[in-house]
Parts: sequence; structure tokens; C-alpha cells
Amino acid sequence: MAAQLFEGKEHASCYQKFRFEPSQEIIDLIFGYVDERLHKPYGFAVDVGCGTGQNTRVLAPYFKKVLGVDISEAQIEEAKKAMGSPNVTYSACPAEEMSVGDASVDLLTACVSAHWFNIEKFVKEVDRVLKPGGCLAFFSYFTNVEIYYKECSEQITEVFAEAVNSLAPYMHEKITLMRTEYKEIYESIPYPDKRRIENIGTKLHVPLSNVIGLFPTFSAFHIYLRKEPEKAKDMLRTVEERFLRIMGTSSTDTEVEVRLQNVLLLASKPQ
Repeated sequence: MAAQLFEGKEHASCYQKFRFEPSQEIIDLIFGYVDERLHKPYGFAVDVGCGTGQNTRVLAPYFKKVLGVDISEAQIEEAKKAMGSPNVTYSACPAEEMSVGDASVDLLTACVSAHWFNIEKFVKEVDRVLKPGGCLAFFSYFTNVEIYYKECSEQITEVFAEAVNSLAPYMHEKITLMRTEYKEIYESIPYPDKRRIENIGTKLHVPLSNVIGLFPTFSAFHIYLRKEPEKAKDMLRTVEERFLRIMGTSSTDTEVEVRLQNVLLLASKPQ
């Protein structure tokens, strides 16, 4: 079954505040692929493992109807609170058992979530709900994040990497699917028309507080927090102190550039 590690209300609230939206580069690649295979206007998109709806909302301008689904009730409730378009709705259900009709979906997406699913069952469910000619897009960024600020970019990137590595004992085994850049997930897609695009670089300009805020969105951090709450909280304080000291600033509002590496899987169901 799919892993359920994003259940708490506090976790969902952090997710809403600090998780990144998909970059325009990713969106352009998806719709460059979709435009070659489907006719406009596009009808129905489903965003699976939608969390608090960052990717779901991005799809709204392209479709008559968009549905975000997630196994976590807390994540869905947080998604519903966010400002969105009237054509976007949300539903709590497993990725492997979507509340969606057969052959009804034009595009199915999974943003930084496909690694959590039971892939064998999920792929069968995707085949059930996609229309003939319908498309899928699974994508994720990875933990080898680079952070740029003046002359201390290498140092603050190292601080981030060390903090991520400190969470390794609490990481779920499914995280390895991210570390192998979704190669296993790609192999599981049964359609002959498929692509795997690696090394999609994106740049974001965000306050330092958003970088620090990423940690409480990680499932591993919440496991750490449950097992050793004081140590987990101290880790966050230490990361913030190190960032500020190295950067020579007193404010977490200071803007930094975050560079991400992404992988995108695209496929189309045969007609």
C-alpha cells in the first residue's frame, strides 16, 4: 500500500507554506508533450498525491476541470483553504483507488509524490482512468539542492546538505526511488510512447525562511520530531543560526537563490 506519512494538521500547514510550486520549465515541457497528443480545449486533469494543492492549482488555467486527490485528509483540508479557481476540487482517496471514472482523464500528474505509491497498483489505476491518448506526467526535484548568496554559496549549500543527511536514519525506504531519479517508476510505465527527461534545472528566489521551512515539510523530520522532539527542534535552530552567521545577516527574510534538479516522466496511453 502507499505510505502515509503526511497526516498531521501541523505538517499540512507547513507543507502549504513552504513547498515549492512546479517551475514554468516543468509546465512548459508537460504541455509541449500534451499539445502534440491531445486536442484543445482540454477537459479533465487529475493531480495525484496533491498534498496541499501547489501543482493542482497550476493546472487550473489549462483544463475545464481539475481534481486533486491525496490519501491525507489533513493535506486535503489545507488545500481547500487555499485561494484557487472554481474549476478545482479536492478529494481524499488513495492514489491506487481514485474516485474517478474509467477513461475520463486527459492528463494525470504526480508532483513529488509518485515514489510514495504502490507503483504496480498505481500504474494499473492510471491505465483505468486515462482516456485513450491521455497523458501522464510524474515529476520530482531532489535533495541535492544548491543555495546561492553572495560569496558564501558553497558553505550554505553544505549546511543544507548536512541537515538533510542528518535525517537519513528517519527516511522511508521509498525515498530511494527519488535518489535513483525515478528510473524504476519509468520502467513500470507500460506505454511505448514515454520519455524520461533528466537534469531539468530550475531557479527560485525565496527568503531564507522558506529554505529553513522546507525541513518541517519532510516526512523524515516529522518522524525525528516524534522520536526525539528536542533534538529535532535543536537541529532547526542550529541550521538557522549557521545560515545567518555564514551569510552575515540577522534576518531570515534575506533572499537567496535556490537551484533544483528535476526529473520528468511523460507518457501517453495508446489510442
